[in-house]
Amino acid sequence: MSNAGSATSRTSGIGNGTAAPTSTQEFLVTGMTCGHCVASVKEEVGALDGIADVEVVLKKGGASRVTVTSAAPVDESAVRAAVEEAGYQLA
Repeated sequence: MSNAGSATSRTSGIGNGTAAPTSTQEFLVTGMTCGHCVASVKEEVGALDGIADVEVVLKKGGASRVTVTSAAPVDESAVRAAVEEAGYQLA
């Protein structure tokens, strides 16, 4: 059962309403064990169009939480491809 992409997705305005809205999505990624793994996933996902920020909470031996902030919601298949390019899998 996959919670990838559906764990959290929220849109909010920033500041006084003049800034662009942002979308935050969370994905679960398996197979990461160290800081190099985190850096690889952040680099590949961060290279996708529209990505403003990628944060990773590493959980060795389990599914690590990857939070993606972007101008608009990001297609899960694009995130999946980026994660796979880094050598890992969406949970």
